Amino acid sequence: MEMGHYCLETTNKFNEFINITKTLNGELGIVPVLYGSLGLQIKSGIDLEPQDIDVLVPLEYLQKKWDALRQTVENMGYTFVDLREREFRKEEFKLAFAYIEDLADFAGIDYKKLEITEWNEARYHSLSLEDFLKVYSRCLNDGYRRTKNNDKDVTKIELLKKLLHHD
Repeated sequence: MEMGHYCLETTNKFNEFINITKTLNGELGIVPVLYGSLGLQIKSGIDLEPQDIDVLVPLEYLQKKWDALRQTVENMGYTFVDLREREFRKEEFKLAFAYIEDLADFAGIDYKKLEITEWNEARYHSLSLEDFLKVYSRCLNDGYRRTKNNDKDVTKIELLKKLLHHD
């Protein structure tokens, strides 16, 4: 069992991510990456009150195969709301997609070597705590993100350094 699942397996957002993942696995053959605050929460076991479900998929699904991805997500009851963020909404859930390949350029992470987690018949990739530290450290240089997130990334970096015993 992955660290963190013991106390978080019943969270609504994680359960919704698992449902989305089962659909992406089965209908499109995608093994997505659980990203963002929800991914960090599941990995660390610490409640970070994630606002949305951030998912990474192969770039081809945000370009050539976008129509297939969009239709699949809409068939799950989501409404497409924002092209820039590739964002969908359903009830209390906000779902946003980005692409896996960006991990290499953005944060120096070899996405081809990410751990695969199997949970309740869903297969997804997980970032390590070290990977999350790389991502959030890099996010500090992103002016759009810094403004949007009110420096929540700094708090996550401090948390990650404590968890990893970095000074």
